[in-house]
Amino acid sequence: MSYDAGKQTNASGTNGKRVMEDKPQPVSADTLAAAARAAGRKGPPPVHLWNPPFCGDLDMRIARDGTWFYLGSPIGRPALVKLFSGILKLEDGKYFLVTPVEKVGLIVDDAPFVAVDFAVTGAGRDQVITFTTHVDDVVSAGPDHPIRVERDPATGEPAPYVMVRRGLEARIDRKSFYRLVDIGTEADHDGEPWFGLWSQGAFFPVIPAAELDG
Repeated sequence: MSYDAGKQTNASGTNGKRVMEDKPQPVSADTLAAAARAAGRKGPPPVHLWNPPFCGDLDMRIARDGTWFYLGSPIGRPALVKLFSGILKLEDGKYFLVTPVEKVGLIVDDAPFVAVDFAVTGAGRDQVITFTTHVDDVVSAGPDHPIRVERDPATGEPAPYVMVRRGLEARIDRKSFYRLVDIGTEADHDGEPWFGLWSQGAFFPVIPAAELDG
């Protein structure tokens, strides 16, 4: 009997030999990493152009502090984390890792990136705040990369974010936010005075000026 490995069925073959049903190979972190490396050889992967079929959810999670977990264990290789971060996509409020042929879901506890540092050039309305994330993205806040601040309704604690790319945000870490407060100023926002930040000619409100201590 000839055996066709490319077309298997869930039926008994001649001479009582059983041929197994053809099943799609499960997606793993290794296969995703290999596809991401291949897609990124000529520059940043164009994930916004890819619309592959959904292959299910992967046991992968990005914690609030930016740590990536796979199968419950932290991914200890920064280069691998950076590789995966380059194929992240946000669709309809859900996060996916995307290659030209696969799309898998993952869990993101807060934002997928963390802004761990920033530099400032200029002053006043001409000021430019440029952030660096934990996966080495560099982005200057402005109209295309806004800063927003959410506040806990119970405690009032601020949670600041900056847009990195295509709906993917970075949470600004605590030490960086304290430094940002030092360079903040008051300006009009929706007809009211607010304390906030200027960058690339755009003003980003942080807190109503009336609520500032003192």
